[in-house]
Amino acid sequence: MQQTVDVERRYRAVASRDARFDGWFVTGVHTTGIYCRPSCPARTPLPHNVSFFPTAAGAQAAGFRACRRCRPDAVPGSPEWDVRADVVARAMRLIADGEVERSGVPGLAARLGYSERQLHRLLVGELGVGALALARAQRAQTARLLIETTSLSMADVAFAAGFASIRQFNETVQAVFATTPSGLRPTRLRADAGSPGWLTLRLAARAPFAADEVLLFLGAHATPGLEEWDGTTFSRVLDLPHGPAVVRLSPATGAAVTARLQLTEVRDLGTAVARCRRLLDLDADPVAVDEVLGADPALARLVATAPGRRVPTSPDAAEMAVRAVLGQQVSVAGARTLTARLVTAAGQPLPEPVGSLTHAFPRAAALVDADLSAVGLTGARQRTVRALAEALADGSVALGPGADREEAARTLLQVPGIGPWTAALVSMRGLADPDVWLPGDLALRRSLRTLESSDAEAAARWRPWRSYAAMHLWALAVPDLFTRRPPLDGSAP
Repeated sequence: MQQTVDVERRYRAVASRDARFDGWFVTGVHTTGIYCRPSCPARTPLPHNVSFFPTAAGAQAAGFRACRRCRPDAVPGSPEWDVRADVVARAMRLIADGEVERSGVPGLAARLGYSERQLHRLLVGELGVGALALARAQRAQTARLLIETTSLSMADVAFAAGFASIRQFNETVQAVFATTPSGLRPTRLRADAGSPGWLTLRLAARAPFAADEVLLFLGAHATPGLEEWDGTTFSRVLDLPHGPAVVRLSPATGAAVTARLQLTEVRDLGTAVARCRRLLDLDADPVAVDEVLGADPALARLVATAPGRRVPTSPDAAEMAVRAVLGQQVSVAGARTLTARLVTAAGQPLPEPVGSLTHAFPRAAALVDADLSAVGLTGARQRTVRALAEALADGSVALGPGADREEAARTLLQVPGIGPWTAALVSMRGLADPDVWLPGDLALRRSLRTLESSDAEAAARWRPWRSYAAMHLWALAVPDLFTRRPPLDGSAP
């Protein structure tokens, strides 16, 4: 049963067409049988004619179809699943990453350490639907993306999106979008939709959002062979379940990023999109973050200068863990050099180079037996990399999308050579934890001295958004990594 105060707050968001709430929930309209995003431009329904659902899957299970006008599946995801650390949030992160498609509900439950029955009860109790319905909604969204942006046949779209049969595909599209699959295909595809091997997508974010700053930060840390930065577009190799992929990310009009993807297998599209969204922190709620941090006199000026600042992460937390070890006590340039050597020594080569991109980041199993002598690491650092790789390979350190963040930090600290700073960096930029403080970070300390603040004060005052506070402080200490233009919603800083 929805709480009255929550229903009233959501209805106010719908009545004001507040785009800040897009992705937080959807609105089922009983008189039309459709569900919409809060900012839908259609006439506002009367309060007694609506129901609110935390997910599109819940609305679909209740018999509603997606609005063709506002397209509620084309909005940023709910930031709730990144903020929360409970099993439902962890399950949602895994489902978004495609775990149900790869290993079914039994595999999802096993990754979370629960029985299928327990997991189903938790998901239904909070979201109204189980894992299969949530995965079905995601398959429908992936299918729509493929239909609208590629010239793939409908049969190829069906199996690439994860459907078990053409019949299931047709029935799901009809139920969710109230049309046939061919009815979703635009009369004229984008000019680049037919580019051999490439898919072009628009990844939406919540405003304010400065895509150029996020891409610049990633570009400044780009590893040759694995990543590439040309001043506008950030490109990198993604290690996906069915083979490596290349993504090229560049600013788009509005609060969005254009992603061009070259996949080994198209069925990895949903996973690739989820990892790109996490990489760029596209599902964040910048208004909620800025309200807390901007209210602090020490950060007010920094927040006003850079509204909506994001925390760029890694598409793979295990990769981030290894890179964090390589970056211990060296400069950004030094870390890039060491990482490039490691990628060349142990990474999986692409079948053919794509520009300057040649390798995927080495998986843990490959690092266990890799010859690290040519990388330039000290003996102690080599032992740390190998110990970390062994722990990742045998599962004693788990850093997947559904990882328990507290448990991950605890097990990382048991690896010889990994201390609190490294573990915290993995939590922040690997596991996308929004509330991480980096103990002993020199750049943060320098900025805190400028602001006449202390680590202890920061830990208390900036919860639950300490990761974002750290980004503001890094920008103060190392401004060259954060040169930015005005945010893309047109608002003044």
